[in-house]
Amino acid sequence: MQNGFVESFNGRMRDELLNEALFRNIAHARDLIAAWVTDYNTERPHSALGYQTPVGFAANLNPAIARPAARDESSARRAIAQPAPTGVNKNRAPVAVG
Repeated sequence: MQNGFVESFNGRMRDELLNEALFRNIAHARDLIAAWVTDYNTERPHSALGYQTPVGFAANLNPAIARPAARDESSARRAIAQPAPTGVNKNRAPVAVG
């Protein structure tokens, strides 16, 4: 159901901002969009969040949930490519440029 939230956001942005504003240039568009997004996230209650603003909802999250998990010191990144099997020639022939 995540797509429903995206579609709702896109519809609101289109109806409340994009259909109503005439942008003079890209800087003006960025300023108006940033102001609208700030208002959307800090001033408006959202029904999906129990009629809280996203900022208010985030402030009430359990700190253990909001904090990223600690990295295990013993874990290392796995190699993207596996080493060549035994007996495979690793010598490369030079490539002529020109």
